[in-house]
Amino acid sequence: MSEPFRPFERIVRITVLGKTFDVPEKNSLLRCFQYLSPETIPYGRFCWNQECQYCRVECRLPDDDTSREMISCKFLVMEGMDVTRLSPELKRCLRAVLKAAPPAGSSAAKPAPAAPAKAGPAPSPPAAANGRKPSRAKSAIASSRKK
Repeated sequence: MSEPFRPFERIVRITVLGKTFDVPEKNSLLRCFQYLSPETIPYGRFCWNQECQYCRVECRLPDDDTSREMISCKFLVMEGMDVTRLSPELKRCLRAVLKAAPPAGSSAAKPAPAAPAKAGPAPSPPAAANGRKPSRAKSAIASSRKK
């Protein structure tokens, strides 16, 4: 199995909604979002092939004065990139990371992990990933069948 991240040699600094992050170069922006939040991005409704449009962002590139809309699963991250707008799906998946990150310009940027994650396929979601608790009726039926 292949790793989720493309091989990289260095970490680059980007800004997302005014917060500074260090992410691996040579990876798509969506993959870098997964690097920042490996426990939430895999459970988003992303197709990873540009069809769903759930990963749409607006970015200002370091060599450009205007923000441009792009699909984060197809665009490679670059040093100095400034993500100015996220799709609602990305905002939901990244809300904890964005809340915890220091503002851009502060000296405490999110430290990069020592090495890229050596992860295989994304883990399967927990049984109650849909946000609902298992019903008591199902539990009662299951326990009555054991008798």
